[in-house]
Amino acid sequence: MDDPAELIEQYFERGWTDGLPVVPPSEKSIAAMLAAAALRGDEVVGEIAGRNTVVVAEKIAINAVMAGCRPEYMPVVVAAVRALCHPDFAYHGPASSTGGSAMVLIVNGPIARQIGVNAGNNAFGQGTRANATIGRAVRLTMMNAMNTRPGLLDRATLGNPGKYAFCFAENEADHPWEPLHVERGLAPDQSAVTLYASNSLYQIYNQLAATPEPLLTCIADALSNLGVPNMKGFSQSLIVFAGEHSEVLRASGWSKRDVKSFIVARARRRVSDWKRASRLPGEPTAEDEATWRSMFDDPDDILVVCAGGRAGSWSACLPGWGKKWTRPVTIPIGAQ
Repeated sequence: MDDPAELIEQYFERGWTDGLPVVPPSEKSIAAMLAAAALRGDEVVGEIAGRNTVVVAEKIAINAVMAGCRPEYMPVVVAAVRALCHPDFAYHGPASSTGGSAMVLIVNGPIARQIGVNAGNNAFGQGTRANATIGRAVRLTMMNAMNTRPGLLDRATLGNPGKYAFCFAENEADHPWEPLHVERGLAPDQSAVTLYASNSLYQIYNQLAATPEPLLTCIADALSNLGVPNMKGFSQSLIVFAGEHSEVLRASGWSKRDVKSFIVARARRRVSDWKRASRLPGEPTAEDEATWRSMFDDPDDILVVCAGGRAGSWSACLPGWGKKWTRPVTIPIGAQ
């Protein structure tokens, strides 16, 4: 079949797409992807024992082509797939549960700048090929190489738009603290991708806060709303500070640990609140009115990064799927 439009329709009919048109792969384009990652087609990149799944490099290359990736993006896609297969990530839960997690990819290090992963304006949105296609390649690999398809091994009740693609870079050039990959044990000149499973995203707005306390109080309140999925102390969250809010924190001299500890201490609700909302069984008692339940056990349950535009009083919270079942994984790009 030589007609690209017919090929695209065939791929859709066979269930090989995410619902959007894909780029039909060729031997040449697949070989270019493999060469960019210095991998053989039959080389095993990862395994998920509980699924009896083995992911080989050729399958990743095919899906990267279909997603629209350039060959130079392939090392990031491969590192992300290694993270998916890491035991700490515990793939089955976040990939298959009714919560419908997005696989958030945070790119750090020189490669982000070299291949143009957006860390600035509209970092979570449309318009940047690297962000859109790297995230899409990971999702297509999940569908086509790991059989994580909607209605089968993907049982999301609603899903979320981030399941198409969710990839961005951290703004390391304009940052109050060490970037995420350095905090997680890598050198500043190393490139890495951090994989994080997120149920949702909501933006936090505070135009008037000139000190950390009111700003972080807003974030703590958002993370402890009565509808959060995890309310028993095993929560995780990714917090992304954009330009104006990161400047407030920079000017304050607060450390990243200070920020996390403040949020952990204030992200809590009374047991009576949970009971009135039927999130816990029983009627509220006098003891419940004075008993607090914290959302987080440890400051390290919160990941803090900086990204987004310099203008606008916005930041974002991305609640996680829960550390009881899955943990963020950081993989150096190019690691075997």
